[in-house]
Parts: sequence; structure tokens; C-alpha cells
Amino acid sequence: MEPQDHILIVDDDAEIRGLLGDYLRKNGYRASVAADGKAMRTALARGKVDLIVLDLMLQGEDGLTLCRDLRAKSDTPVIMLTARGEETDRIVGLEMGADDYLGKPFSPRELLARIKSVLRRYRSLPRSLRADDARNIAFAGWRLDVAARHLVSPEGVVTSLSGAEFQLLKIFLSHPNHVLSRDQLMVLAKGREADPADRTIDIQVSRLRHRLGDDPADPKLIKTVRGEGYVLAAAVELEP
Repeated sequence: MEPQDHILIVDDDAEIRGLLGDYLRKNGYRASVAADGKAMRTALARGKVDLIVLDLMLQGEDGLTLCRDLRAKSDTPVIMLTARGEETDRIVGLEMGADDYLGKPFSPRELLARIKSVLRRYRSLPRSLRADDARNIAFAGWRLDVAARHLVSPEGVVTSLSGAEFQLLKIFLSHPNHVLSRDQLMVLAKGREADPADRTIDIQVSRLRHRLGDDPADPKLIKTVRGEGYVLAAAVELEP
């Protein structure tokens, strides 16, 4: 028998915690509940959690703060809940690292569908090197200084990177020689799937190639795999 996925519900409304917990258990999940950030950390310390349902408007530490702190330590998927409907809240939540966003009121059935979708998407991503644990990452004669967020060329020239360039390069370095689709890159970088008309990833790849002196007509480092995505074609060495 396969182990049940463990869902942690963090909401300061006891009725919502009870309702969602009971519904998820009836649908084959293991569910735990927490009323605030302190209880959330206690639950996480007890054992593995597969996904966190996190309310934005918590008393004390709010959901955005908790999501940002989680992302600094873990890639556990997060679905953020809020009673607000403003687009700004949704965007900020996604930028803090939430994988999906659901406005209250909602049906438990809709949340269940979102949980299944996020877990399926998360598990489709390739396993990564622990690039977050490295101070420097060496590849093809280049070196990325993770702390300073700059590149050092084979000739020793230092190049500063924008936040988006640094994040995208670190994603490639975490998955060397593995083709990453535009959707996967968007999920890893932004916590959401790419819109078919969104060319953000393509533009950022072009800029990153320029930083690396990679000929866009015949790139050697970040290659285009037609119909599939992009691949960093280089051996990667993590330096603690």
C-alpha cells in the first residue's frame, strides 16, 4: 500500500481547519492542522509534510512571511489561501514562493483538485543538485559566486547579474544536462506555469546567454532543444 500524502493546513479559523482536515482525510490524505506559524513549525519538525495549505491573513506572522521563510529552507509545495481578492495579493504570494493561490470562499472539492495538480506538477520536476548549499558553482570555466550573486569568467572578469538572471542560472546549474521545458523553468523560477503567450523565460535565457558569451545562433552552453525546452550542456561542480 502506498503511503498517504501528508497535507498541513495552517489557518487561524478553527472551523475551516476542521472542515478541510476531515474532507482531506475522507479523500485518502493524511491531514494535520495548525493555527499559526509556531504550530506550523512544530508540525513540520515532527515529520515529512508533502504540501502546505497556508492562510495569508494569520494572526501574528502572516502567510507571506511564513511562505518566504519556508522557501529559504524548503521546496515543499505551498497553496496560499486568502479572503482577499486583490490581484496584488496573488502576485505577491506567488513571488514569495507559493505554488498556487485560492481565494476564499472556495469549495473543499476545488482545493482538493488544486492539491492534486500542484503535487503532480511538483513531482514532474527533475531532481536537483543542492546548489543552495554551495558558495561557488563551477561550470565550463565559469564560476558563479552564490553569496555575491556574480559571475566570474574563465579570464577572471567579474559580471554582475540581475536577480532574474541569477535565479535562472542557478536553476540551470541545479539541473545540468537535463532538458527543462518553459513550464518547468517558470515553475522553478516563479512558482507557476507559463502562459502560452508569456515569453519571459525566452527573454531571460537570451540575456543569460549574452552574459555567458554564448552565441545565440549556435549556443554551446545553454542549448535549445526544439519542441522541448533548454538544457545547460556542462559539467557542474559545487564548492562548499
